[in-house]
Amino acid sequence: MSTITDPPQGAFRPSMLLNDTRYRSYTFQFIALIVLIASFAFLGSNLFSNLAAAGLNISYQFLGSPAGYDINQTLVEYNSQSTNARAALVGILNTLLVAFLACITATIFGVIAGVLRLSNNWLVSKLMSFYVEIFRNIPVLIWIIIIFTIMTAVMPAPRAFRGDDATASMVMNAFAFTNRGVYIPAPVWGPGSLIVVAVFILSIIGVFAYRRYATKLLYDTGRLLPMGWPSLAILFVPTLLMFFIMGRPIGLEYPELKGFNFAGGIKIGGPLIALWFALSIYTGAFIAENVRAGIQAISKGQTEAAGALGLRSGRIMNLVVLPQALRVIIPPLISQYLNITKNSSLAIAVGYADITATLGGITLNQTGRAIECVLLLMLFYLTISLCISAIMNVYNNSVKLKER
Repeated sequence: MSTITDPPQGAFRPSMLLNDTRYRSYTFQFIALIVLIASFAFLGSNLFSNLAAAGLNISYQFLGSPAGYDINQTLVEYNSQSTNARAALVGILNTLLVAFLACITATIFGVIAGVLRLSNNWLVSKLMSFYVEIFRNIPVLIWIIIIFTIMTAVMPAPRAFRGDDATASMVMNAFAFTNRGVYIPAPVWGPGSLIVVAVFILSIIGVFAYRRYATKLLYDTGRLLPMGWPSLAILFVPTLLMFFIMGRPIGLEYPELKGFNFAGGIKIGGPLIALWFALSIYTGAFIAENVRAGIQAISKGQTEAAGALGLRSGRIMNLVVLPQALRVIIPPLISQYLNITKNSSLAIAVGYADITATLGGITLNQTGRAIECVLLLMLFYLTISLCISAIMNVYNNSVKLKER
């Protein structure tokens, strides 16, 4: 006669998946994962069934057909006979351009405003408070429209620069500010120009290396090296020497008035300027509050101790306060960079051809491929947002407090 024996001590039993706290959380997570996969499978099946019933199918062949429309500002070669994929690429580059420029200028505005808001000067502090409260409490779309309207209504037309009766003049005979945009000189690259550019890039790296060395030397030995003029010397002297050694290979093409518009040079369109400046001043107000919070999170004893060592206020801010405040500033700063990138989709309000205006606007309306275009838009914004988060998180990990 056989007998039933209990499993040996410590052996796994199926009932442990629900009763044992070591495994129960994994059981519930696995069940939730199965339910989530089943839900997405059901939604996907329902979508394809409805599309098939309506005689539709998901296809991206439209990306290879001619776009059939012009784009006013492009960073790569494009015309109306280019493909929809090329038009989408132009939109992507335009979006990345305005997002990159706005992130840089918003950071500059935010850091300056955040530091000055804590100034002992009553007037400066109140002016910065006025800037923060005004700009962050009005929607960014309103600022985009206001700046674009001011540019088109106040700035002179190109014809105002013509002839002896001109009512407007170029700045330094090189820059023209018009209601169509700003015209600036364009670089002309000759033989040997790449060497000059390479030296300039190496000089930038050299500036960061020198400043890092000077900071480390200060922390290790207390010896204070100058930062200003050596950084400028490292940045410009090697580049200028190589520029003349190579026979001045880089020239300038100045904008000239021809007919009813300027020709030559580089045109920075009014929609780009309006979007760029609006995103910068709007997001800069939020960054200013992040900077102020990060600075106030540092104990006043740090500032007093640095002052007792004879450091000037500027040095105290750069070497003592801001490096510690970055641990508080960086995490919310990542969110502000993401907001800039996503808010750039408002470019369609002023006619700037970003990815939303090209792929999600004209291409979608002409081809009728709404699902495909929206999916591509979602993929682009998801990808660029994850890339920004990854890069900034790497930097955040490099400045965070490291425990022993």
